Amino acid sequence: MKAISLEAVIAITARSKRTWWRRIAEHQVHRLANDASGRTKLAFDEILMHICIPLDNDDKELILLADSGNADAQNDVGQMFLAAGKPEAAVYWLRAAADQGNADAMQHLGCCYAAGDGIPKDVNLSLMWIAKAAAGGHVVALSQIAGLLPFRSVAQ
Repeated sequence: MKAISLEAVIAITARSKRTWWRRIAEHQVHRLANDASGRTKLAFDEILMHICIPLDNDDKELILLADSGNADAQNDVGQMFLAAGKPEAAVYWLRAAADQGNADAMQHLGCCYAAGDGIPKDVNLSLMWIAKAAAGGHVVALSQIAGLLPFRSVAQ
């Protein structure tokens, strides 16, 4: 049986922790053994109908890979939720990937903070994440940072 963490379920269903614990208590969804990190795990197939965007089989596998800690998959899932107009879910995945050093996720998370998209607007955190992405060589972030700097002509 495929398992997914309760935290991921909360993010991808846009339902509260309280709602999911009630569903566990009422045996509407099965709680599985905690993972090695102590995270509560639920049966993935039982939460599928509650996910806030339509998914194909590849998307489902990508979510499970992201939940296992794969930063590239977390970034991809974050972008998938951004494209679907679900920025709150996107921020959960982008932050997870950014915390692992994924420059693309850092840049997208910075843009979310800049726009207040799925997260409270915060210019300082926006700049921090975009600068971290630029430091990691992210081309778009480098361009964004360069756009903030005054133009200087170097006379030779």
